[in-house]
Amino acid sequence: MTIIEPRGKRGDASDGTIGGRLSRFDGKLKITGGATYALEQPVEGLAYAVLVQSRIAAGRVAGIDIGKAQAAPGVLMVMTPDVDLGLMVASDWYGNRPDNQPFRPLSREISFNGQAVAAVVAETLEQATEAARLVEISYEAGIAIVDLDDPNVGEAKPLDALAVSWGDAEAALAESAVRVEGQYRTPREYHVAIEPHGLTAQWDGDQLTVWEPSQWTHGMARTYAEWYGLPVENVRIVSPFIGGGFGSKATAYAYGAVATAAARMLGRPVKLAVARSQSFTAFGGRAATRQTIALGADADGKLQSIVQSGVSETATYADFPEQTNAATPLMYAVKNFSAKHGLVAVNTVVPGALRAPGKNPSTFGLECAMDELAYATGIDPVELRLRNYAERDPQSGKPWSTRRLREALAEGGEAFGWPRRSLAPRSMRDGRRLIGWGVACGTFPVLRASSEALIRILADGTVDVVSGAIDMGQGTYTILAQTAAEVLGVPVEQVNVHLGDSSLPGATVAGGSMLAGAITGAVHKAASAARDELIQLALNDGASPFRDTGANTLVVAEGRLSIPRDGGLSLSIAELMTALGRDNLEVRRNTLPEGEQGPDSHRKAWTTMGSIKGPTAGEYSMHSWCAHFVEVQVDEDFGTVRVARVVSAFDCGRIYNPKLAESQWRGGIIMGIGQALLEEGIVDRRNGRVMNNNLGDYLVATNADIPPIEVISVGVPDANASVLGGKGVGEVGIVGVAPAIANAVFHATGKRVRDLPITLEKLL
Repeated sequence: MTIIEPRGKRGDASDGTIGGRLSRFDGKLKITGGATYALEQPVEGLAYAVLVQSRIAAGRVAGIDIGKAQAAPGVLMVMTPDVDLGLMVASDWYGNRPDNQPFRPLSREISFNGQAVAAVVAETLEQATEAARLVEISYEAGIAIVDLDDPNVGEAKPLDALAVSWGDAEAALAESAVRVEGQYRTPREYHVAIEPHGLTAQWDGDQLTVWEPSQWTHGMARTYAEWYGLPVENVRIVSPFIGGGFGSKATAYAYGAVATAAARMLGRPVKLAVARSQSFTAFGGRAATRQTIALGADADGKLQSIVQSGVSETATYADFPEQTNAATPLMYAVKNFSAKHGLVAVNTVVPGALRAPGKNPSTFGLECAMDELAYATGIDPVELRLRNYAERDPQSGKPWSTRRLREALAEGGEAFGWPRRSLAPRSMRDGRRLIGWGVACGTFPVLRASSEALIRILADGTVDVVSGAIDMGQGTYTILAQTAAEVLGVPVEQVNVHLGDSSLPGATVAGGSMLAGAITGAVHKAASAARDELIQLALNDGASPFRDTGANTLVVAEGRLSIPRDGGLSLSIAELMTALGRDNLEVRRNTLPEGEQGPDSHRKAWTTMGSIKGPTAGEYSMHSWCAHFVEVQVDEDFGTVRVARVVSAFDCGRIYNPKLAESQWRGGIIMGIGQALLEEGIVDRRNGRVMNNNLGDYLVATNADIPPIEVISVGVPDANASVLGGKGVGEVGIVGVAPAIANAVFHATGKRVRDLPITLEKLL
């Protein structure tokens, strides 16, 4: 269990309630080295495991010679595919599990270059690393399809369940006065979180403890339990601090099975740290996508038709759709629409969720196409979007819960100075630098999930907030302290938050931008119940000083209970607890609907995504929205592109902590700048190897690449979206950044780049 103990003054009293600009509670611990991450946990008697990865992309392992590795100093064990670890396939994210299917994290059948085929366990990391080099593997290579551009790539598998259509889009397109069409491409992208992946595993009989960075402690505990046929309560995932995840740390991977199996076989704890180069294939990043979009409009720019067809790459052994039509049906009012998405199997690790999966590449195509339509019609790009504003969800037909995208365009544009923009490309410059201004919009759905929390009021007047939810930098520790402080009427300095442990009360995944809404709702409910119970004890307990005052209600504020009249009795919470003879008062609550209460429902809610409600599950369509305004400077001689400034406006409902929300938005924008200009997984066409599998060659945005970024909130509380009125913050920030930059580059240069990243050879 991790306890964060706030110390010192953090601003005025209003900072301690929801809406206050409180600094992150965990910030000081992280910058001073006081935060202990998963791979830093001090565990006695550690052995170290190192993965051996395949060097071909397709085929099979013909032979493995482990003699030299076994004889190397310090080696305890060499694990190969021939060793049956006794594991069974676990459920997917939604709780679906095949019957009696063995799980082999090490396999002779090769599906991608970098697949784990063996592992070495030794007394030290250095010994294990050296011995891993001594494992000799021979292969029978097959024909590999390395990427979407491979000449041998097969036909796309259509995903009919993801197809969306209404009206007669093809006919309306043919009859439209103005038509634009283009193909838009995004490459493979990777998470490259600052904290490497890995784990330390320790068994005590049939009890398994895993220290691993986790975006979902309860879901990952379920996976480990199912692998080994254990009750889920026998597995404990401990993850108090996470150095970034972006979707990559929400599930258990094959390397986790290897490490836990090694620990069980050796009878001692084992640590496995995924090397940076291995992290490009130990789990999947964002899949490469291709999409063709055609827009038809009348002469006034009113959309008549949208026709879209897209594909994303997936693995040969499992499907994961990076849905190119995820956002297209939502953004604009159009009477005729058709969008479909398919999968193309290539020899890669199965892709995974990377910040705003689906919505990100979907808006890249649509928002670039809208910019092309603006030039085809001679209409300002902002005005074009306003003319096609959707007053209700075009796909579901439901009204929006809240949608302040119009306000985002207005306020963002005013702050940016958009009215001063000239329409013609290459019409703005500063010496030899061409200046371009671009705009794009974005969205992300409101996903709603249940969670639970425990509130404990202690004898000294302090308050514990306890949940298995996690904080990977988005501020969970802080906003939960603010929630409890506001409800219980105590200074935020008296609130301690315990997170990141699957043995604590259940919480949903920190993904899909849903955790904040879910867990603040649970804490609010538990804290309200604790406050009510404390007041009832004060009024009715025979030992309470309030018992004989005749009061029928009390006010709780500033850490005190008071009779609401001048000169009335007032006691601190600590004084009341002493008078009552209570060590603590403990209340546990969850946000499951009444009909879903019970052990099985609890387990399903915390450990699968099966009970998560989508954005249109109720009477309304619920989404976060944004509008990005970007200025780029393009060197006319060298073709280099720099983002000079960004102004982005967001509708994310009620903001629980503006300082933290603004940080999340800026983080998404920064990742979007990297996506637009830098990031691209490069594959060796001969063998399917990721060539730039390091931070020297896989380029991400650094401080030198980032301009001033202004972020604006235009949202209002949305009571349909969450208990406290907030909508998702963490992912919407990246959605629309890349097309805004691409549109600005066109405005600067007159050259339309439809495939990311935008590099100088594409401009010269």
